[in-house]
Amino acid sequence: MEWNGRYEGLRMRRKRLPPPLKLIVRADCYLKCDMDSDQKEKIPLIIEPETMSKLALPLGKASPPVQWGPRRIVGLQLRNSGEDTRMPIDGTTTGSDSANRLPKHNHGNYGHSYDPEYAHMESWLDEHPDFVNDYFLRKATRQIVEQWQVSHATPTSSSVELSSPSHNNQSRASSGATTPVRKISAHEFERSGLLKPMINTIDGQPTFLTSENQTPAATGSPTLGRRQRRSRHELRQMDEKDLIFELVKDICNELEIRSLCHKILQNVCMLLNADRGSLFLVEGDKYSGCPVAPGHYRDRCLVSKLFDVCSKSTLVEIEKKEEIKIPLGTGIVGYVAESGEPVNIPDAYQDERFNHEVDSRTGYRTKSLLCMPIKDTNGDVIGVAQVINKVGDQPFTKTDEEIFSKYLQFCGIGLRNAHLYEKSQLEIKRNQVLLDLARMIFQEQSTLEHVVYRILLHAQSLIQCQRVQILLTHQDSCASFSRVFDFEENDVNIIESGESRNSPLEGRFPINLGITGHVATTGETVNLTNVYDDSRFDPEADQGTNFKHKTVLCMPIKNSKNKIIGVIQLINKFNDLPFTQNDENFVEAFAIFCGMGIHNTRMYEEATTAVAKQKVILDVLSYHATASVEEAQRLRDLRVPSNVKFGLLDFAFDDIRLSDDDTLTACLRMFLDLSLVETFHIDFDVLCRWLLSVKKNYRDVTYHNWRHAFNVGQMMYSILHATRWWEYLGSIECLALMIACLCHDLDHRGTNNSFQMKIHSPIAQLYSTSTMEHHHFDQCLMILNSLQLLSNLTPEQHSRVIRVLEEAILATDLAIYFKKRVDFFKIASEGLNWKREEHKESVRGMLMTVCDLAAITKPWEVEKRIAELVSAEFFEQGDLERETLNVTPMDIMDRTKAEKLPIMQINFIDSICLPIYEAFADLSENLQPLLDGVKQNRDHWLEEAQRAHLVPDQEETEEKDDNDNVSKPSSPDQKQSPCENNCQEITNR
Repeated sequence: MEWNGRYEGLRMRRKRLPPPLKLIVRADCYLKCDMDSDQKEKIPLIIEPETMSKLALPLGKASPPVQWGPRRIVGLQLRNSGEDTRMPIDGTTTGSDSANRLPKHNHGNYGHSYDPEYAHMESWLDEHPDFVNDYFLRKATRQIVEQWQVSHATPTSSSVELSSPSHNNQSRASSGATTPVRKISAHEFERSGLLKPMINTIDGQPTFLTSENQTPAATGSPTLGRRQRRSRHELRQMDEKDLIFELVKDICNELEIRSLCHKILQNVCMLLNADRGSLFLVEGDKYSGCPVAPGHYRDRCLVSKLFDVCSKSTLVEIEKKEEIKIPLGTGIVGYVAESGEPVNIPDAYQDERFNHEVDSRTGYRTKSLLCMPIKDTNGDVIGVAQVINKVGDQPFTKTDEEIFSKYLQFCGIGLRNAHLYEKSQLEIKRNQVLLDLARMIFQEQSTLEHVVYRILLHAQSLIQCQRVQILLTHQDSCASFSRVFDFEENDVNIIESGESRNSPLEGRFPINLGITGHVATTGETVNLTNVYDDSRFDPEADQGTNFKHKTVLCMPIKNSKNKIIGVIQLINKFNDLPFTQNDENFVEAFAIFCGMGIHNTRMYEEATTAVAKQKVILDVLSYHATASVEEAQRLRDLRVPSNVKFGLLDFAFDDIRLSDDDTLTACLRMFLDLSLVETFHIDFDVLCRWLLSVKKNYRDVTYHNWRHAFNVGQMMYSILHATRWWEYLGSIECLALMIACLCHDLDHRGTNNSFQMKIHSPIAQLYSTSTMEHHHFDQCLMILNSLQLLSNLTPEQHSRVIRVLEEAILATDLAIYFKKRVDFFKIASEGLNWKREEHKESVRGMLMTVCDLAAITKPWEVEKRIAELVSAEFFEQGDLERETLNVTPMDIMDRTKAEKLPIMQINFIDSICLPIYEAFADLSENLQPLLDGVKQNRDHWLEEAQRAHLVPDQEETEEKDDNDNVSKPSSPDQKQSPCENNCQEITNR
């Protein structure tokens, strides 16, 4: 639109600028021409933001160029918010006027002050782009280029919220013990899933992390910095062609799906004079779709991005409505999407496809209806737009259909661009999520449990399912699992309530071995929408529980060598949805992270173990020394008396009168009598040096010293001879048992396993169970290897000896005794079969316990002396606990309760000793003296207890009568008594 302003031949005298002078009115200014016939010398031209121009010039367009003659001077005034800033056009300016002549830019928009001279300059530059380009290349500074890039950058449109330790002010310790829960679902990464604006950090980098102090300026939006939309009044003044062109420009640069859909609906309602409209987009493919019934899905469906949008609706209000999903072919919009043909219905209630429930629910009556497909450049239907109730109660005409169709062609292009943009943003944020997951998972890899716990936590929160399990396979076999970690949705609530956890729970839920075993052995991914339709699923996994498997996604976990080391399994996605390809992509990434995390953690644990072993070895070597060759030669030259001389075959053997040399020569006698030296070609000098080294590696503690080990070995020797079990066990196992007896308490520190764990000793860092027993075995191996005692054995014999040796030493842990004694009692009652390896293994373990506790079978004088030694060592540990740990020790270790020793000994005999000695007496009548000795010592302790008034006198008769009726536990379900638990803790060494 041009306006050649010649008012009564008025002209402007300007020499600095060539005519025609163009005045461009920007942004929110209106042009008003005010002429006064009485003012011949000066006619002001006033621009007022508050007043609508009589010429009704549209916003955003250039105002008409004004051609001025040279006859009169015209004043130009700009009024805004009460300001009256005059800018003369005759070339004479004051200092302040000169400043006002400079244009103020803000992303291409001028400020309040504006000079027509600059308007003319800008117009000239617009007409000479080559000059502008050349000038910009020659004169533009780096700062100007950077400002241009910032002002023209395409803002991001989608966001993801994710709490993380480093981005959340409320995060807890960096150890990750209570890792914040991820507030994002993998479902948001499906097509059209992310709908919130993406956040930009202060340095301009996009991030999906929530920032509590984020300012509006820092958040990118596809609509920021865009041209302002024209008012409805201005748009109605345009003809059809200009109106469609203006509405197309309104949506062409919009990349945010919901905002674009909102604009489309408002524009089509304006184009067609419709009361309101809705827009549906096609979603889904052959792998996922719209649920039409629980567990059943259609291939594709329509999703209402915006529903019932009217001219006054805001995007914020519309977004609060829930999405409506309609299968293709269902209803009017479903028919249009499936057929690709428009539908124009003058009376909706006369069409059987119309759904009356919507009007009933909203209270709004639908009359006329026009529904048309939105197609992309390939002609594929990507959405459906629907307008209802044309203003004036008129039906939609053919002209409306043509206008609607023309405009929707451009809308289809805009929607396709928005989809492509959203997909690119989703890929960016998917990578960001995976990178952040990797950071959180690998932030601390101190233990396997800690790493697995992080993976389970974030996998459940991201994929949104009821349960997640990680099953680690045995190193030797992929068909079975060594550990099973699990996490369920309720665990998230426990974390949010503030409870701190460092490791996941294990073995809470039944394992579906059919599916997990298949994945572990084949390496295939299993994605089931209904597990009961798959033959690999075992329905017994749901029996007896309040849980039912529905959908399962199971994938293998592989290490760096592509070997399967475990399986990750997700069960029952929320809202009865199936696991999609998107879920598989994320779980595959989790499996990769899990494999790397497990590998790194195991390497870390191996390094930690190596350091701890080094500390232990240095500690041991600083205290002990291997016996010298001279000492071994001296022992070799000593005479070795017979077993009769020592009384080694006597169950009542007492070493009180033997010297240390006598104990060593007695050990030589036992090895010789069992034909171990001859059978395995053991060098006699090496045997002497080995015995001396073993003796040296026992510390000078009160009870668990060399003398105790020697007595255990003597008892094993006497039992093998009395029962002739050496014939059934064989030479290899007899050799292993004798070595185990002499080495079973090597380097004992006079404290039990519990104490080692409490003080976090290096030994406790090495072994979490049977702590001291593992240490004894390690020391035994160290001495055997250093002196090569078994060098003449074949590899098979050597492996067998080491295996039996380890089992025997670990069997001295009473915690293991309590676990395995039920099976042994069953063997003893039903009959021992020496040809069955499991029977022999059970007998060997129980034999070690019988020999270790053999002091309880000795004559009363010997038993009482040894019991006092044991108590003295316990009291020393109790003193350490009181001094170093500041805790009150248990009664058996509390020096202030020493008078209770008789009653505690009775409890020890009843709960531990009597059952096992009765079982061995059943196996061999030659072991009856051991049981008799236990019963006699119990009677003596009972007398001691009565004298100390620990047991009422009237119970003496009942105790004696019931003495012979004390029996072993009869079933695995029999519970341990409190004293039994007490004894287990005391002897856990």
